[in-house]
Amino acid sequence: MPDAPPAAERPLIPLWLALVGALVGGAVLDAAFPDIGWWPLAFIGVAFSLVGLIGRSAWGAVAVGAVFGASFYFIHISWITRYLGPVPWFGLAGIETIFFAAGSVPLALAYRWLPRLLPSARARLMALPPLVAGLWTARELFMGSWPYTGFPWGRIGMSQSESPLAHIASWTGVSGLTFLIVFVVAAALEWVRLGGFRRMIGVVPTAAALVLLVVVPAFPTTDAGTYRVGSVQGDGPAGYFDQRERYDVFRAQLDATEPLLGEPLDLLVWPEGGIDGDPLSNTSVASTLDRLARRADAPLLVNAATTRGEDIYNTSMLWEAGGDNPVALHDKSRPVPMGEYVPDRWFFELIVPDLISLIQREYTPGTNAPFIDVDGVGVGLAICFDVLYDDVIWSGARDGAQLYVFQTNNADFRDTDENLQQLAFARMRAIETGRSVVNISTVGTSQVIAPDGSEIDGLPAAEAGAMLTEVPLRTGLTPASIIGGGVQALLGWGSILVLVALGAVGRMRGTIGGRRLRRRPRG
Repeated sequence: MPDAPPAAERPLIPLWLALVGALVGGAVLDAAFPDIGWWPLAFIGVAFSLVGLIGRSAWGAVAVGAVFGASFYFIHISWITRYLGPVPWFGLAGIETIFFAAGSVPLALAYRWLPRLLPSARARLMALPPLVAGLWTARELFMGSWPYTGFPWGRIGMSQSESPLAHIASWTGVSGLTFLIVFVVAAALEWVRLGGFRRMIGVVPTAAALVLLVVVPAFPTTDAGTYRVGSVQGDGPAGYFDQRERYDVFRAQLDATEPLLGEPLDLLVWPEGGIDGDPLSNTSVASTLDRLARRADAPLLVNAATTRGEDIYNTSMLWEAGGDNPVALHDKSRPVPMGEYVPDRWFFELIVPDLISLIQREYTPGTNAPFIDVDGVGVGLAICFDVLYDDVIWSGARDGAQLYVFQTNNADFRDTDENLQQLAFARMRAIETGRSVVNISTVGTSQVIAPDGSEIDGLPAAEAGAMLTEVPLRTGLTPASIIGGGVQALLGWGSILVLVALGAVGRMRGTIGGRRLRRRPRG
C-alpha cells in the first residue's frame, strides 16, 4: 500500500477554497496596477495563487491557475472592449488564462518534488522560494514572447511603478523585480508552514529579501545636463473608429504646436500616428513638415505609417529644416498582432471575418535600431507597445540614449485604464534605465518622467496641449541595461532546468511519479 503523502506535500486548503481564493486573488492582483494602483496588493495577490497551488495535483493546479488567470486578465484588459467589443477581449484574455493555467503546473510540481528530495526545513526555506519565484518569472517571460510577439502585459514587476521598490529594476530589470516579489511571498509562506514564530530563524530569507528591496538604492547614472523638449498632444480623431476627414489628425497636431513656435527648442516631438499621411511619398505633407521645422528652429521627431516598396511600416522620423529628410528613421520592431497586422489571416478570417476585415494594413516589423542621434544627443525610441519589450529599451540604452521618447496612440482606448497602465510601464522604464522619458500620446495621458520615475511635466487625457520641458540627460548604463537578458535567462531557464533535474533525480530514486512507494525487502 502507498504511504500517505508527507505533510509538506499536502494541500493547505481544499480545492474548492483554493478556487475561491484564486478568484479573489486575481482581482486583488489587478488592483495593484493602475488605475487603482495599490502596489502592496501584488504581494497579496501572489500569495492567494501560491497558497492554492501547494499540494495540488497537475489538474488541480490547472484549475486553480485557470481561475486566477481568468479573474486577473478579464479584469485587467477589459479596456479592449471600449471599441472592439467582447470577441477580442475573450480571445486575448482567454489565451492568457490558458497559459497562466499551464504555467501553474510547474509551480505545483516544485511544491511536491523539492520537499521529497530535500526534506529538511533548512533546505525548504533556502531552495523552495527561489525555485517558485523563478518558475513564476519563467511563465511571465514565456507569455511575454509567444505566440507571435507575446503579450507582456501584467508582469508583477510592472505593478510597482509608484512603489518604493521600483528602483530595484535598475539593477535586475523588471523580471528581477518580479522574482524578488514572488520570492518574498514564497519565503514567508514556507516560514509559516514550518512553524512561524516558533522558528524565528526561518524568517531570515523573507527578511533579507525585504531589506534588499527597500534598502538598496537605485543605480546612479551620470548627469549630462538638460535638453529642451517640446512635446505635443493634439487630441485629434486618431482612433480606429473616429469620424474624420483626411489630415484632421495632422491639423490637430499643427494647431496644438503653435504655442511652442518661437520658443527655444532642442527637439519637437509628436506622438505615434500624429501624421495621417505618408511624408515619404506625399510632397504636401513633407513640405508642411519642412516649414514647421524652420518655424520651430529645431528638429522634429514625428511618426506616420510609411510605405517602402511593398512593405508598410510604423515609422518614427527625424525631420530637420533644410535636411535630406527624413535624416533618420526607426520602424516599430513589433507590430501588434490583430491590431497592426493579422498573423495567419486565413485562419482568423474563418472565425471572426468581420473583425479581421477591419485591419486593412499589414505592418512589417522594423529591423533598424530604436535609437537616433540628434545633434550629438542620443535619443532612445519605443513606439507604443514596444515599450513593453525589454530588449527594445535595453538596446536604446546600449546604443547611447541619454533620454527616451515613447510615442504612442491611445485613441482606441479613451477613458479606460489602458493609457494609465502603459504610462506606468513608461515610468518603470525610466527607473530601470536611469533615463528621462518623454511619453507623448495623441490623446493622453502624456508625461515627462524623470530618471527616478517622478513626473516632471504632464498633460491630462482628452485635451489638446503642448509641454515645453527642461528634460534631464543621463549617461552611464544601469546593470539592468547590461545584464538584464542574462538575469532573465538565469531566472527563467535556470528554474526550469532545476525543476527538470528534480524530476529526473526523483524518478531515479523512486520518489516521484505518484506517491512515495514502500519498497519490498529482498528475499
